[in-house]
Amino acid sequence: MRARTKPARALRAPPRRRLEGRIVLITGASGGQGLAESRLFAAHGASVMLCDVRDGPGRSLAAELSRQNARAAYAHLDVTDERAWQRVIARVRRAWGGLHILVNNAGVANRSGVMATSAAEWERVLAINLTGALYGMRAAAPAIRDSGGGAVVNISSTAGLTAHFGAAYTASKWGLRGLTKTAAAEFAAWNIRVNSVHPGQVSDTVMAASTTAGYAAAGARVAPLGRAARPEEVAQLVLFLASDEASYITGAEIAVDGGITAAGLITARRALQQPGSEAPPAA
Repeated sequence: MRARTKPARALRAPPRRRLEGRIVLITGASGGQGLAESRLFAAHGASVMLCDVRDGPGRSLAAELSRQNARAAYAHLDVTDERAWQRVIARVRRAWGGLHILVNNAGVANRSGVMATSAAEWERVLAINLTGALYGMRAAAPAIRDSGGGAVVNISSTAGLTAHFGAAYTASKWGLRGLTKTAAAEFAAWNIRVNSVHPGQVSDTVMAASTTAGYAAAGARVAPLGRAARPEEVAQLVLFLASDEASYITGAEIAVDGGITAAGLITARRALQQPGSEAPPAA
């Protein structure tokens, strides 16, 4: 099953562009949340380096943004390759003179439990979801420092706040939450803020497309807001954390989950007490 595709939206400049003159690198930029973040950041005046391993969609997005007068480019990047990180950061510095913002968005799903997770699966998920972010921050932080400071936003998950079906996925997202806090303390002297975002169920993404209809419906049913998030709703929080409006926020972890981690148990109990009630439609 593939994620639904939508016509490209026109790049409309907001009344106040919050990232004018900023240079941004976004991983996992070819689809889902990364695509939404890329479009939103470009609309707010940023120069955006789009990075992914899915080259076709990434190049198409860069071309789309360029046609709409945004400064955008695409680079193939395997986030598990530390040397590849060094090369792409060097490319950004040569092309645009610096770097202000890194969004570690690349990630893979995993729903195997503790007993079912193979060693290879464990290593792959942690390499992409956790080690990739470590490599990214190590490569990008000196460039951000030399550009006067900026921000890193690490995309974790509600699986980094509570239990989740996937053992490796959950471990990687809890790890990314902790790594974010360590980086926030370490990079503060370089005027770099580091925060983590923890989405719950998000529609129109590769991860959403990999779930069953029942899984999606159950997730919507236990969310107090009664639906999945849209990628654009997550992107708005990432934009805020990357902007100067979040200038005194670092080391924070912010859930974008429709209230699941705050009050999901209440909603689940209500649903179980009404076994005949219909689940709200998945977004």
